[in-house]
Amino acid sequence: MTKSLISVALLIAMAGMGHPALAAPPTSPPKQPKAASQPKSPADAQIEAMMRMKLAKSKMNADHFTFSVSKGVATIEGNTNVMQHKGAMTRMAKSSGATSVQNNIRISDAAKARATAALAKGRPAAPPGSGGGVPGASGGKAATGGKAQVAAAPVPRAVVLPPGASR
Repeated sequence: MTKSLISVALLIAMAGMGHPALAAPPTSPPKQPKAASQPKSPADAQIEAMMRMKLAKSKMNADHFTFSVSKGVATIEGNTNVMQHKGAMTRMAKSSGATSVQNNIRISDAAKARATAALAKGRPAAPPGSGGGVPGASGGKAATGGKAQVAAAPVPRAVVLPPGASR
């Protein structure tokens, strides 16, 4: 009995293989890999070539920036230890013909710290009692802890004379 059941099951299975309705559902066709980017227009390719040439000649080449151009928009990626390289890359892309620039360059924390230190170093120190550059702070008694302070001489103003009058 079991042999006949197995035989019948085997016959049914074999008969179903040739019949599309009984066969396993077809798998979806293999997906075509998406192109990394659409074909470049001649203008985009020309902008990229110009940027590559300029970057090869510059000191910024050591930062290994990557860029792409699509529909005239240059997208720049990378990291730098020199704060000015970010702006220089934007100018380079614009001068190469890009209509706009998406600048995704990341500036290192060390470069930010150096720039902050250079700015602080370049600012003149505020004289004592001047309020330290704080708007509204005066050099009067309140700011000097009760000591009287000599006020600076007033700045002379221009005097407008009526026509024909002389001084």
